[in-house]
Amino acid sequence: MRNTYLVTAKTTEIDAQLCFALYATSRAVTQAYGPLLAPLGVTYHQYLVLLVLWQDNHLSVGAIGARLFLDSGTLTPLLKRLEAQGLVARRRDAKDAREVRVSLTPAGRRLHTRAPGIARDIACALDVTAAEGSALRGSLRKILHHHHSNPSLTAPRARKKTS
Repeated sequence: MRNTYLVTAKTTEIDAQLCFALYATSRAVTQAYGPLLAPLGVTYHQYLVLLVLWQDNHLSVGAIGARLFLDSGTLTPLLKRLEAQGLVARRRDAKDAREVRVSLTPAGRRLHTRAPGIARDIACALDVTAAEGSALRGSLRKILHHHHSNPSLTAPRARKKTS
């Protein structure tokens, strides 16, 4: 099995846990975005929605959720806040009334012109080179792809019974 390299004598120590390193780093990076996004008036999670729409406008709520790995119960409040800020508009699809489409407003499109420096500023704040960032993204995407292509990974594991 390929993952045997993760098994060491210290697998029950917190600092040996890959999941903890991912969790703590994710929290730190998310917090680092706060001051950079404050002038735009959006939170980190709202920024992620905007990034998706800046890349591909007029998407369904389901498509945005799939891209961000968020369910509609998490995504809907984000979209409502962005709509209240005048950055997006939500409309029922003309061909399928069950589907809600999300589009950038002119204000949402204008905000895009203020965002390009954020990725650079984050990289500088985290002291990560372009090569390091690219390698890290590749490793994280590999983990994410493996997780989503193996549904059994999310199923609870049965414990062996001891007699």
